Amino acid sequence: MKKFFYALRAVLLLALALILSLTLSSCSAGNADADKTDAVSPTPDAAISPSPAGDAADESEPDDATHVIATPEATEAIAQEPEETQNLAPYDGIVEHLFFHTPIVYTEQAFDGDAQEEGFDQYMVTVSEYKKILQNLYDKGYILVNMNDVWNEYTDENGKPYMKRETLMIPEGKKPLILSYDDISYYEYMMDNGFPYRLIIGRDGELWSYGKDPQGNAVISQDVDCVTILDKFIKEHPDFSLGGAKGLICLTGYNGILGYRTQTDSKDSSKEFEERRQNEIARVRPIVKRLKETGWYFASHSWGHINLNTASFTKMKNDADKWMDEVGSLIGPTKLMVYPFGSRLDGDDVQKTGDAFKYYHSLGFRVFASVGIESFSRVKKDISAVICDRMHADGLTLRNERERYMKFYDAAEVWDDARPEKYGRKW
Repeated sequence: MKKFFYALRAVLLLALALILSLTLSSCSAGNADADKTDAVSPTPDAAISPSPAGDAADESEPDDATHVIATPEATEAIAQEPEETQNLAPYDGIVEHLFFHTPIVYTEQAFDGDAQEEGFDQYMVTVSEYKKILQNLYDKGYILVNMNDVWNEYTDENGKPYMKRETLMIPEGKKPLILSYDDISYYEYMMDNGFPYRLIIGRDGELWSYGKDPQGNAVISQDVDCVTILDKFIKEHPDFSLGGAKGLICLTGYNGILGYRTQTDSKDSSKEFEERRQNEIARVRPIVKRLKETGWYFASHSWGHINLNTASFTKMKNDADKWMDEVGSLIGPTKLMVYPFGSRLDGDDVQKTGDAFKYYHSLGFRVFASVGIESFSRVKKDISAVICDRMHADGLTLRNERERYMKFYDAAEVWDDARPEKYGRKW
């Protein structure tokens, strides 16, 4: 009976959609060309994304951009509920954690033999590899969870706070996975090396990326950036996300955030600079809001991408305070700290809790993530905090650690032949 009801409802919805479509088509027949242009040009709304402050004029998002790829359909898809709700089961096992940097869009620019080529090869994946990795993860039964849901803080009967690993309720047969993304600031040095420039909001209200191809043409797309690619993938595979969870965006602040130059500059205190900075802040706020609305969440990655293992307490404190002022004020509270270079506070937060760790803790951070060879995690006993490791999806592990990453994806299957052969591989 239940299945009959869902089938009948689906038929009625489709019939209604067809009637609406025919009605709209007849009403707009006299203005078909205008409607077509509007449907395939999701350029940013001028009120939301004006020309970038401080950028050269030819780097602004053009209202008449013609080099648009991966445009959405003009009509919305009808959301249909599954016939039967998946059974949920308690899960207390390992929550895997995999992280990326911004993927390379134009390999001919990134792998051009200059001084930056090897770094891009080591620490990034290409867009082609990223898409294949997502498909591999889905095929292997992973489901995305929000890191904030894995650990939470409680207070015992004596009023002492402590962190607790939660029991997740996930669909039977699925394996929980956290995805995080480091340095999603679209640094200026990346702009001529085959990467997107920034995230924007299109006229459709959705997130898009803006950049330029190697020939200098504007590219507004949902198919070349880690954020929008995952958004599209989850739209097509909603069972890849638990409760709408997307990814963790780990932000520095020294070159702004999300492609907007929101940082202060100790060498420029002019009124003009501050006006440009405030304009960039106004432009990025709706981007942050939309990311949060669609399941993305944020972590600190320090302000200056400093090595917290070797930094003095004063340098660490100044950097943390600056991040809170310039980044935390834009993204809101977060309990998640992701170490630059994977370098732990005080040298080894596994064995001890030093002054630097305690200072970050005083700012509200409770979960501290490094980099390792497995998805390790531990609840600390002497302070209310969790320490953990993430595994890195990049050129280094694609070339050298195929077997270790087979539980996620097969390097031989996702490999992009555009990678330089001179760096070799172990398979």
